[in-house]
Amino acid sequence: MEFLLNTLVVLHFIGLASLLGGFLTQMKSLKTGTAKIVAAMRHGAWTMLATGLLLVGVHEMGSEEPLNNMKIAVKSIVLTVILVLVLMNRKKESVKTPVFGSIGALTITNIVLAVFW
Repeated sequence: MEFLLNTLVVLHFIGLASLLGGFLTQMKSLKTGTAKIVAAMRHGAWTMLATGLLLVGVHEMGSEEPLNNMKIAVKSIVLTVILVLVLMNRKKESVKTPVFGSIGALTITNIVLAVFW
């Protein structure tokens, strides 16, 4: 069970890297107003959501330690908002700066919640 849990954590980190990396590569395009949602961002958000849900399920099956359900709920809501923003803007030629900035800020917020809460 521990191997499965660790594998899901690695995949969750890969999803995070994809989402944040896609965001950071498009940051330079904000000056010209041509920032767009790249496939890495979309796939990263989906990967984070799927592996996050699986992590909760696997933890509940195999661990006697209780989860912080409030933390899981807040992180899930933040990630759902990120996913909705990414999906709503994925076909647009360029994304408005406030929307694009929100995706990055929420992604960093999710990291901060994971580490400090």
